[in-house]
Amino acid sequence: MNIGIIGSGTMGIGIAQVAATSGCEVFLYDADSVQTEKSLENLQKVLARLVEKNKISVEESEKIFNRIKFCTELLDFNDCDLVIEAIVENKEIKTKVFQQLEEIVSDKCIISSNTSSISITSLSSELKNPARFIGIHFFNPAPLMPLVEVIPGLLTKEHLAQEIYDLMENWGKIPVIAKDVPGFIVNRIARPFYGEALRIVEENIATIEQVDEAMRSLGKFKMGPFELMDLIGIDINFSVTKTVYADYFYDPKYKPSLLQQRMAEAKLLGRKTGKGFYDYSEKNQESRTRSQDTEQNGELQEMIFMRIISMLVNEAVEAKRLGIANDEDLELAMQKGVNYPKGLLAWGKEIGFDKISATLQNLYEEYQEERYRQSPLLKKV
Repeated sequence: MNIGIIGSGTMGIGIAQVAATSGCEVFLYDADSVQTEKSLENLQKVLARLVEKNKISVEESEKIFNRIKFCTELLDFNDCDLVIEAIVENKEIKTKVFQQLEEIVSDKCIISSNTSSISITSLSSELKNPARFIGIHFFNPAPLMPLVEVIPGLLTKEHLAQEIYDLMENWGKIPVIAKDVPGFIVNRIARPFYGEALRIVEENIATIEQVDEAMRSLGKFKMGPFELMDLIGIDINFSVTKTVYADYFYDPKYKPSLLQQRMAEAKLLGRKTGKGFYDYSEKNQESRTRSQDTEQNGELQEMIFMRIISMLVNEAVEAKRLGIANDEDLELAMQKGVNYPKGLLAWGKEIGFDKISATLQNLYEEYQEERYRQSPLLKKV
């Protein structure tokens, strides 16, 4: 199978590695050829490390790398069976690329986007043949993260989602099928993990370190919200939040954070810039401990955890109510896409949906904001 990939950044080269490892011939194109050369060099290092760890043989490493063809123009995609776009999150730029692509590939070629939040229906609406367009959303880093969201748009032909689902399974991934709603499954349901954490800090209820510690110690999350935003990139996380907020017609539940906006404006973007909510410079690496509050207030920790987990469970229950995905896929998506320790529906049942409901009701009464409204299904689960 011939796979075309547009964009050779971290995500594009990661998807290329996944496809090539599965035996596909990969055609990799990026308007910035320097970026492509850099990414291919990095891939060689990644494959070398896999050889060192005895994950693959030298021969396999060479086969994987040689299956990836560096393309200088989109015309090289004329024999592709599937094209996956992985470029900047900008609808106009993506649409222009898809329109160019339609003039090159065969009528049987499937065209897809790796977008994390832009409507698949919207992206396909300008195409001559929108029926062959679908969302295939990998998570970063693509070779390591097992989840892939498969998103058919309103114009996507019947059965195409199942075809891509089966292909992703053949690639060793865990696919889930999601409705074409803002943020799909993961980026919609996960918004409160960041948004409510930011709100707590903005209101001086707790520090960044206290919030992260509460979610790690009580929730058993591998990383707290601020650590994770630093890893993702504060600008990227903020951009997704703004997209989801706007696409839901400015629903208060998804309102972006002023603190996060200021961090993005200051270009304090996290690990990639050396400083975000935490300082990653060499002089601070040794001295920085995960929690600067060893004697943390237990009641404060419980409040932070319950406030954030209640918002998350409420989002999962609402996604269930709206049929965004089936229960199994909703649970899988959060565990395999963002490494949550448990599925949120199961977590809500464990804590008690009544307790989740009471927490949200208290927040609603305190703030008088629609942000804390409950899913109608929450008291019926």
